[in-house]
Amino acid sequence: MEDSVDRHLARWRGKAPFDERVEAIVTRMQTLVKHLRQAKEAAMAQVGLQEFEFQTLHRLQAHGGSATPSELAAELLVSPAGMTGRLDTLEKAELVRRVRSTDDRRRVDVELTAKGRDLWVEAMEIQGEVEGGMAAALAAEEQETLDGLLKRLLLKVESSR
Repeated sequence: MEDSVDRHLARWRGKAPFDERVEAIVTRMQTLVKHLRQAKEAAMAQVGLQEFEFQTLHRLQAHGGSATPSELAAELLVSPAGMTGRLDTLEKAELVRRVRSTDDRRRVDVELTAKGRDLWVEAMEIQGEVEGGMAAALAAEEQETLDGLLKRLLLKVESSR
């Protein structure tokens, strides 16, 4: 059975200097990432979240539901001003709340609200269904093999930095 990458390779065969096997691997990975990104966007739209909102809720959940704005800004690679804007939007939607520390009044923590946690869970479940459906094209042993191969590729790239 032919996929879009097979057609891509056929279009470029003899016209571009590349190793077809490597081009096939890289292009299939890029295409799968596009499909995953679209599925993630659809999952978020289904629950009424934008990408930046989901990412902020996701980071908060990873911190056990509470973190400082500076921790979130550093992890999300946004400026402090950008983080303030995000938090304003999320707080207005009642997805997070800012709480002054009882120990240090200068410190503000950001906490997930029950509504924020519920939306995050719902988006994760929808996304998980899509990802699981994609992975279901492979048997369990094939999934393990693919995971191991992708890990080797990632380790190679990460060790080259």
